[in-house]
Amino acid sequence: MPLDLAAPVSSVKGVGPKTEALLKKAGLATVKDLLYFLPRTYENFTETTALKDIRPGKVVIKGKISDVKVTQTHRRNFSVTEGVIRDATDAIRVVWFNQPYRARQFSPDKEYYFTGMYDLNRGRYQLTSPKAELASAVKKSGQNSTFRPVYPAKSGLKSDQLQKIYESLRPDFAFIPDLLPPSPLLPDFAQPSGARADALFKAHFAENDTDIKTAREYLAYEELFELILAANLNKQENQKLKSFEIPFVPRDIQSLVKKLPFPLTNAQRLATFEILKDLEKPVPMNRLLQGDVGAGKTVVAALAAFSVIRAGKQVALLAPTAILASQHAESLSALLAPFGINVALLTGATKGKSELKKRIKSGEAQLIVGTHALLTDDTEFSGLALTIIDEQHRFGVNQRQKLLAKTVAKNGLAPHLLMMTATPIPRSLQLAIFGDLDVSILNELPKGRQPVTTRLLSELNFTDQLYPVVRDFLAKGQQVYWICKKIDDTASGKPTSEAVSVKRQAEKLRPLFPKANIAFLHGKMKPAEKDAVMSAFAAGKINILVSTTVVEVGVNVPNANLMVIMNANDYGLAQLHQLRGRVGRGKDAALCFLATPASVEPSRRLRELEKSTDGFYLAEADLKLRGPGEIYGALQHGALNLQFASLTDTKLISAASKSAKAFAKTPDRLADFPELAQEIKKYQQLTTLN
Repeated sequence: MPLDLAAPVSSVKGVGPKTEALLKKAGLATVKDLLYFLPRTYENFTETTALKDIRPGKVVIKGKISDVKVTQTHRRNFSVTEGVIRDATDAIRVVWFNQPYRARQFSPDKEYYFTGMYDLNRGRYQLTSPKAELASAVKKSGQNSTFRPVYPAKSGLKSDQLQKIYESLRPDFAFIPDLLPPSPLLPDFAQPSGARADALFKAHFAENDTDIKTAREYLAYEELFELILAANLNKQENQKLKSFEIPFVPRDIQSLVKKLPFPLTNAQRLATFEILKDLEKPVPMNRLLQGDVGAGKTVVAALAAFSVIRAGKQVALLAPTAILASQHAESLSALLAPFGINVALLTGATKGKSELKKRIKSGEAQLIVGTHALLTDDTEFSGLALTIIDEQHRFGVNQRQKLLAKTVAKNGLAPHLLMMTATPIPRSLQLAIFGDLDVSILNELPKGRQPVTTRLLSELNFTDQLYPVVRDFLAKGQQVYWICKKIDDTASGKPTSEAVSVKRQAEKLRPLFPKANIAFLHGKMKPAEKDAVMSAFAAGKINILVSTTVVEVGVNVPNANLMVIMNANDYGLAQLHQLRGRVGRGKDAALCFLATPASVEPSRRLRELEKSTDGFYLAEADLKLRGPGEIYGALQHGALNLQFASLTDTKLISAASKSAKAFAKTPDRLADFPELAQEIKKYQQLTTLN
């Protein structure tokens, strides 16, 4: 009889009320939750290191311990337990901090396994705070206890507790039901008939590294299959909806292109054509426009909006910040106002909102650019046919759906959707995550734009290598961004707040550059204050803007061509690339310094950023270094974060994609696989864009 995966953890032998409470606190409420809670790592007692061969790093050694003593330090309630571990080849020092019970744990005539870090501490090498287990007990404790799982410490649960629970479940693993539907396209390791049961058993009772690898490969495949199938089913659902058919009138588009102050790149022409052809269809467009920083996404969006408005319909553009919304409204108005198109701006700070909302409802406002203010219930549209979402990862699924639902509720037609992002998305993510989207890519910079030169710099060298450069830029009338995260420089030694950090840096710079107008900007300022500072900077009234990452997205100041990022090691690669994209937006050469403290060696991601300005290359590098993160954006609690799959494994993604797409051709079959259907529904709700 198949194991009931939906049964509560209290049904498992050995799980009493206290353990049940701990498991639930850790998010493990059902038998399935328990089975999919995999070891964090494994202790391999079969591969011990002889003490004569020991090297710095994590080690497993087998030996006897003697001379164990506890010393109380000058610090209150703090002790040091020291001893000597010996084997047949040599002896080493071992230390535990604040673990006085260790002195009573060992017998000098018995052998123990010690697992921990062997490293240099205060001038001498030692094994620091290792785990210790009696060697004879390890041999008696299980089927292959010399290769032992170590579970994540979570909500008070201990690894030993979990090992006992899984041991009590061991006979039941054979009855774990299959999950994936049979298909000739499934790889051999994922074929049903015990594949899942075998994988989960090997994960919890691994006997070697091969068991771990095969278990995780199956579980990663299962996860990718579910995700890709959900995306494909979403796309099918989207195709069932009806939308506005917007005619593609080449003469109209050409009239706008001729008025542009610059020629379109080939990538912009292709993306525009793909979008305009989508708008002609009776089903809603669901397209992602991704382009590197400064690649000209706004112009492509303007051409799409122009086509829709010429057809007598409305367009809404949703931006994540008031500053970015204002800039979009300004640039779109400059492009479209000569053709009689009414561009409106709706943010939280907009004056005369009620009057503007009347103009939106009547259709007088044709292109409405705004922030979350567009989502309020009293913002009604006359005929919203195209929704454009900028920096889509900054909006949650619910927010996007709310804007789309406004049109469906009014006339039963879904608006076309164009999402834009300046965070390039690797091909593997497009396959796995964005299977329900069509993707257009802008991979060329407009003519005249110069790549930003990037330099790594230690704070030790600011006086000689940074400050003279800042003075040169200021002398040429150019502006500077100075990005701060956190500076621990208060008198008490405690970390300062984000706002104080920025203020202190501004204060430090004023005597260094006495003729410069220096201002600061941070997320804790009121929206009106932030807008005032950013507007002054954009107008050239501020020479050096000391800011946190609030300037990361979309701010366009062509005269700002120097950026200094303090503590650059603390930022992710994608975020650093976005920050760097704030400079070099005009025709002048631009420079970005990635500054690190004197004691910190630049990380690999900083070296990647130094050698490349190609956002698509950096996106792939970031994926390898950091993992996928929350790709859809604003997914509360990280619900879509993958537990097993690596989105750099293109071979596994390709295999899962083929099988999922084949299954999606007969979606009614999903009713025959209720557990799979439940998982797919969860992913569909998380990732749907309509």
